[in-house]
Amino acid sequence: MSGLGTHTGTAGSRILGLGAYRPARVVDNDEVCARLDSDDAWIRRRSGIVTRRFAGPQETVISMGAAAAAKALADAGTSPAEVDLLLLATMSHLEQSPPAAPRIAHAVDAEGAAAVDIGAACAGFCHALALADAAVRSGTARRVVVIGSERMSDLIDPADRSTAFLFGDGAGAVVVGPGAEPEIGPTVWGADGSGDRLIAHEHSWLNARPEAGSWPVMRMAGPEVFRWATRVVPDIGRKALAAAGVGAADLGAFVPHQANARIVDSAARALGLGERTAVARDIVEMGNTSAAFVPLAMEALRARGEARPGDTALLVGFGAGLSYAAQVVRIPS
Repeated sequence: MSGLGTHTGTAGSRILGLGAYRPARVVDNDEVCARLDSDDAWIRRRSGIVTRRFAGPQETVISMGAAAAAKALADAGTSPAEVDLLLLATMSHLEQSPPAAPRIAHAVDAEGAAAVDIGAACAGFCHALALADAAVRSGTARRVVVIGSERMSDLIDPADRSTAFLFGDGAGAVVVGPGAEPEIGPTVWGADGSGDRLIAHEHSWLNARPEAGSWPVMRMAGPEVFRWATRVVPDIGRKALAAAGVGAADLGAFVPHQANARIVDSAARALGLGERTAVARDIVEMGNTSAAFVPLAMEALRARGEARPGDTALLVGFGAGLSYAAQVVRIPS
């Protein structure tokens, strides 16, 4: 039996450009606490969050994702016509059909590109980046846009003391293309379905039918998730570093999921990072932006000069599922 064609891939892939979109509305802890039995000091102590962004009526998963993608394309010097594949990581797009990715591709003039939604919650961007790396190296695509876009304010109960203060809205994107050598390391990923109810909608969308009169908001078992994350994040981080052949002390940046500042600090200590390693703490100003956190945090580190072009960065995402993924990349110029 003859073969089915030849793949013409590359030795490696790399991130060519970064883009971010942050909604205009800044929401401080006092505003959130208007409907919670809490206060600013408690939120800061428990999560490290000072502010977060909430999207306005016209700022959707699609519009924010398109804005971030357009900035990433400009940063990469890539024409939309060169894009072969667009991957959108999101858990807050509220339409089951049609998916959001094709509409973002249309909005940025990437006509003809394959466009796919990825559902892996807060780990979605790291999963999508792994797929982009594989697509470029196999020759399936030459240029891939990877987006994380979330409007988490639609999913939370503003009176829920366990989640209302944690989440924010925003979008970030990268452009992935071929490289002379790998600049996106092997991905370490997996899932622990035994914890599926620790971060989850409280019931099915079927209950949102008019006769049911109920909107399924997201709930989270915070203490259980904290214990799981402080164990899993250092473990998959070490595995990703080993797979990439990089030492923790040599990292230029550490970009863990911005779920809780205490988890970030615990993971940084456990990994034994070097003194010059910049640790992303986007959560302080943006809250937990789920699948959007990686590109938002990378863009912020680069913009402030804390991470320099060419630096190695360890990315770690985890969330509902429970799903997780990690990889080492180089910060683009």
